[in-house]
Amino acid sequence: MIVMSAVTALVVLALVTQAGIVAVQRAFPPQGRMIEVGGATLHIVDIGPREAGLPIVMLHGASSNLEVMRHPLGDLLAKQRRVILIDRPGHGWSTRARRGDSTPEIQARMIDEALTKLGIDRAVFVVHSWSGALGARLALDHPRRVAGLVMLAPVTHPWRGGVGRYNEIIATPVIGPLLAYTITLPLGYFVTDSGARNVFLPQTMPDGFVTESATPLLLRPREFIANAYDLVTLKASVAAQVARYGEIKVPVTIIAGQPDKTVKTDIHARPFAAMVPNAKLIVLPDLGHMVQNAVPELVKAEVETMIDGIVPAQAAAD
Repeated sequence: MIVMSAVTALVVLALVTQAGIVAVQRAFPPQGRMIEVGGATLHIVDIGPREAGLPIVMLHGASSNLEVMRHPLGDLLAKQRRVILIDRPGHGWSTRARRGDSTPEIQARMIDEALTKLGIDRAVFVVHSWSGALGARLALDHPRRVAGLVMLAPVTHPWRGGVGRYNEIIATPVIGPLLAYTITLPLGYFVTDSGARNVFLPQTMPDGFVTESATPLLLRPREFIANAYDLVTLKASVAAQVARYGEIKVPVTIIAGQPDKTVKTDIHARPFAAMVPNAKLIVLPDLGHMVQNAVPELVKAEVETMIDGIVPAQAAAD
């Protein structure tokens, strides 16, 4: 009797999840174009004037999608620059060819291929959080693609501890998908708002952020699983690349907050800046994790300063 009740409950939850997937995807449809890379598809939004010099590529962190980088920072930059926003593989409307597409190394390769298809030779990359490791990997493995890096609260180094027991469980074969396709989406509707608020601390989350950022897309099973794999494989990935950071020669600007509890500045941003030859570190005493939301004008000014410095140097080299 108990077994039958449990099975019935799981079936009901699975049906609720499938209905929820349909509703979420109707509420937050793709906004850009799809580009085939390495057996997967990347969703890319291309905004701003096309002939505005060096383009800007923006890469979001974990538990999010390109809309987190678009509002307000991407829209602000696009007033004067061409801005390419990318859903990382497995996130938003981008797909993965295989489970192992969770590492910065593989995602860097896919993004490099997509930019080739877009006809973009070099760009300044603006990366947040998880994508700090991805931006660094792009600069290491695809240096001709990266003209400069602006890193916002970046993950760059190994850290003590894990990434949350629930991520480890979701990344576990069989039991992870079972949970993802039954309880994750219904439960997520009750905790998404509070979870997002915690990431903003000590800042206050803007009204309407969860909807404007299309955060509910994360609750879809395939994306929730992809996000978990990104997180559980990240520490090993940064451990494997950290010794190479001294090879990064492009200009790098890092903006982080001392109170950031999501990605600790003393573990990541400070040691990274010390290892990279041409790095500028800005640490603000009252800034949390969502740098692009809290200080978009500062980020824009630093991006423009970097581009203004790169263009004359490139012209002199030519």
